[in-house]
Amino acid sequence: MSPHSPVILDIAGTALDADDRRRLQHPLTGGLILFARNWADRRRLVELCAEIKSVRSDLLICVDHEGGRVQRFRTDGFTHLSPMRALGELWMRDALAATDAATAAGYVLGAELRACGVDFSFTPVLDLDHGGSSVIGDRAFHRDPRVAALLAKSLMHGLLLAGMANCGKHFPGHGYVRADSHTEVPVDKRSLKAILADDARPYEWLSASLASVMPAHVIYPKVDPKPAGFSARWLKQILRQQLGFGGAIFSDDLSMEGARHVGGAELSYAEAGALALAAGCDLVLLCNQSLAGGAAVDALLDGLLEQQAQGHWQADPDSEARRQRLLPRSAPLAWDDLMHDAAYQHALERLP
Repeated sequence: MSPHSPVILDIAGTALDADDRRRLQHPLTGGLILFARNWADRRRLVELCAEIKSVRSDLLICVDHEGGRVQRFRTDGFTHLSPMRALGELWMRDALAATDAATAAGYVLGAELRACGVDFSFTPVLDLDHGGSSVIGDRAFHRDPRVAALLAKSLMHGLLLAGMANCGKHFPGHGYVRADSHTEVPVDKRSLKAILADDARPYEWLSASLASVMPAHVIYPKVDPKPAGFSARWLKQILRQQLGFGGAIFSDDLSMEGARHVGGAELSYAEAGALALAAGCDLVLLCNQSLAGGAAVDALLDGLLEQQAQGHWQADPDSEARRQRLLPRSAPLAWDDLMHDAAYQHALERLP
């Protein structure tokens, strides 16, 4: 077994096939991310998560489950969570009620996922609501970094009560640029001083609370010509050294347009993955590539081994330890027990 399993991949359906099992057993695979297409109903999600853990018990089962328009599971008992902007709006009426509602939202989100066998959600969004971003929009808590940080910390408290780690995204901030990094390469032309004084402040204030961080596929040319997720300056110097962050760093999806053009060249997934790992990422995501047969997933896994052999990135035991720390440390409540749990029922009443 490799001392470092950095790849988070995906699967096509609601159950594992032989290719999925083979990929999950690959020494570089550290987990997988689920999407709405992997959902049929709650029973089959529970069975899928158990099947994944039967392949390898240490795999991290992840999902993008924030509330609002980014919530992969919405039926068969899952609570429809409000977008994070609703908590920011509540803050403007009653700040302390908003922090309580944020903790309730985190608890409901985390407890429902964990009752089905999901380990981890990529939440909270720490991007600021500058008003112009199509991809962030109401996913952001607020324009004020102080409000965003306190509401995020409250949401993370709720996740923690449910036994779930957290992921602040998208460092150092995706809310200022209008372009969507899924389809374009956004450029934020502000100075480092301006970014650190505004959008990146939540990462500084939450440095002891954040379990993981996902950098933005955004270029900040006054800091580094590479997107933040491929920049040792952003990840090693600024996030790790200057801001003191000690948790795991995930790349954003390597198949996004913002990840494919680094330094002017179009990279293969393996080249992009190796570049992200060398820049300071502990884990790299490749999403939605299993749908066409998964050749791209195999190319990433095999290509990263080749890139490692050629010295383009090094396996890091510290990175593997950070990945392991994201795994839940307590047994979850089963769904039926959760439905009768007093803390859960109280949290439902406190949702915005």
